[in-house]
Amino acid sequence: MPANGLARAAVKFKPSSFAGTFVALFMTALIVSACGIMLESGLRASVPPTRYANAPVVAAADQQIRFTTGSGEDRTTEYIQIPDKARLDAGLVRTAAAVPGAAAAIPDVGYPVRGEKGPLTAQGWGSTAFTGVTLTEGTEPGRGEVVLGGGAAATGDRVSLETPGGKREFQVSGITSAPGAWFADRDAIALSGHPGTVDAIAVLPAKGTDTGELASRVNAALDGKAKVRTGDDRGGIENAGLARAKETLIALGGSFGGIATMVAVFTAAGTVALSVGLRRRDFALLRAIGATPAQIRRTITTEALLIAPLASALGTLPGIGLAVWWTGQLKEKGAVPDAVDLAVGPIPLAVAVVTGVLTAVLAGRMAARRPARIKPGEALADAAVERIGFGKVRTPLGIAAVAGGAALAGVSANMTGPDAANTASGVVMCFMLAVALLGPQLARFCAGLFGLPLRAAGAAASLAAANSRANARRLASAITPIVLAMSFSCVLIFLHSNVDRATERQQREGLTADHIVGGPGGLTADAARRAADVPGVSAAVSLIRTGVLVPSSTGLQQASAQGVDGGPAALAKVQDLGVREGSLAGLRTGTIALDASVADAAGAGVGERIDIRLPDGAKASPEVVAVYGRGLGLAEVTLPAAALKGHISSPFPQELLVKAGPEAAGGLAALGAVQDRDGHAAAQSVDREINAWGNRTMAAVLGGFAALAAANTLVMTVLDRRRELGMLRLIGSTRRQVLGMIRWEALLVTGVGVVLGTAIALATLVPMVRGITGGAVHIPPAVYGSFVAGIVALGLTASLLPARAAIRAERV
Repeated sequence: MPANGLARAAVKFKPSSFAGTFVALFMTALIVSACGIMLESGLRASVPPTRYANAPVVAAADQQIRFTTGSGEDRTTEYIQIPDKARLDAGLVRTAAAVPGAAAAIPDVGYPVRGEKGPLTAQGWGSTAFTGVTLTEGTEPGRGEVVLGGGAAATGDRVSLETPGGKREFQVSGITSAPGAWFADRDAIALSGHPGTVDAIAVLPAKGTDTGELASRVNAALDGKAKVRTGDDRGGIENAGLARAKETLIALGGSFGGIATMVAVFTAAGTVALSVGLRRRDFALLRAIGATPAQIRRTITTEALLIAPLASALGTLPGIGLAVWWTGQLKEKGAVPDAVDLAVGPIPLAVAVVTGVLTAVLAGRMAARRPARIKPGEALADAAVERIGFGKVRTPLGIAAVAGGAALAGVSANMTGPDAANTASGVVMCFMLAVALLGPQLARFCAGLFGLPLRAAGAAASLAAANSRANARRLASAITPIVLAMSFSCVLIFLHSNVDRATERQQREGLTADHIVGGPGGLTADAARRAADVPGVSAAVSLIRTGVLVPSSTGLQQASAQGVDGGPAALAKVQDLGVREGSLAGLRTGTIALDASVADAAGAGVGERIDIRLPDGAKASPEVVAVYGRGLGLAEVTLPAAALKGHISSPFPQELLVKAGPEAAGGLAALGAVQDRDGHAAAQSVDREINAWGNRTMAAVLGGFAALAAANTLVMTVLDRRRELGMLRLIGSTRRQVLGMIRWEALLVTGVGVVLGTAIALATLVPMVRGITGGAVHIPPAVYGSFVAGIVALGLTASLLPARAAIRAERV
């Protein structure tokens, strides 16, 4: 019979032999397609413009910094999103207006101002040419005038507005129905807090001018000083969340997707290899009756081509559903704008199918090397017993993987911050590869080690121990996915729990203020001075919360920052940053204080200067005056608020920390919403929920996939032993004894998997947690116990249910 005929006959008459392979390839396609869809969505993400809908061409500053390291062949360029917003020189407006085909070039700015009735968004009146805002009464604003909307005032009134450029009085020249404040363009730029710059330039075409041609001309005229956008790309200028959403989707689809795909392919390949290995007697018989090695290889390849395309194609359907659910959750939590659409294109689906087919074919042919190569006369004898010994290729590679994992763990143990996390993330993959390559040897060793106490636990346990030693390869196939499930679940869940625990501890110990004042839209610029005048207040410090870019061994990394207004002495009364070196007394313009992890990563000490990027990407080189230890819970970078003004969109402080007695609460209420220390800490913990959800979701996807793969493998191995179990019944073993043996084997498999998975998780977590939090790993007993209980229950269920069915099927 030709090889393809053998394959079709095997699939037709023994479908149970391929059920496990079908399930594994189905799940692989699910993971690969879902992550691919997320990646494509991140690459293609766009938001239709609303503000710039009637401005066909818009120029804005690049919101990414190009950071180049190395030289020659080692030269690499990294693109890093800035924390706030980069702006353009206002002089470029005239350049854009002079472009042939441009009817007008309008400077666009937007920033918060505070009026008597609360915060407003201020803009230049020129922007109404493309936003469509019109007057309901009065005239457009001139110098020293303002147009107000939303019933904030009446025409002719004089109003006081606190702007980023200071508090000013304006005469209301007109009223509009839209909420906000509109100044004359020149005033709007001067009062923005970053005079001489604009957020964007809207270029309106003259009649008959093609948009694409105009964009090319504007781009050439600006000569690289701005990025010119048309179409849906304009939405990214007005929606700052789009860039973060793209990063989130690309990180999920790319970084996490890469790991998830490796795990999925790794697991599927092991399942395919197990399926081929379980049929070694069939292939031995074919060799004994004259089948050639080429026929054996073609048979296995044809089997893969019969199973893999269908399984992979069906797996993409729930993969689409997973991507839809995942994106919906991100939108609900505010990580992705609602206007971003999920891109379900043919490329991710095709990649998922091709990945499944290639995995099945390559894994099958690798597993078929020995059955196809062995001499016909030796085939049946070789298939009768399991081969014992060290693989000439697998063993050296496995030892190399162990050495690589140990080396990476050692390197990451000497690093801090994100550098430690980035380095340690490879530890788990190295050790997992080692487990797969050295699986039979590890399984044989563990079976012998754990088999010692089993021998004293009765006939069923003793038989389970002997069976496990004699079938170490089968045992290794079941252990590997359990190790995967345990290690990835522990790393993802416990990493967040340790960071969360350290953050809460540092917040609790570092926040010494009695009252925290906040409010929507921020507080007034003089909030600290006004609070200091309240009776009973001994210290008041206002904080601007933002981010800066700091150097590390791998490039630039974003760090949380607080701009302090109130003086170092007052800061020491409301925050205990845990200073380790230097002193906060020297904190003034031109200086900076760093968390120890940031200082270590940047290689900067007290008295040295550090090159940072401010929130808008501007360069600065402040002197380090202090290094502290509670940056995770408070802020990783501390600098004077004056150093941030002019480099942030809103100069108004978000928080006011006050040291005062209970009697001061009433006076502070006039400044904003007052919270006590415990209420503030609880509110801050809510901000970490998105990260916690992300880790839990990734743990569920990876851990759940590996757990299902483990169950699939156990079912395959038990069903393949139908004759063995029937023989045990024929020679006098009771049903209870046979099931007892299976139960002990399942406990042995899950126990070994839990121990190895825990060891790999600890090897990964220890350097990561030490680098990020500076402390030791904390494992919540209840959570860890639930992981162990779940894996043990899964192993027992996946072993005992098919065993019962097999015993019933083999009854005589």
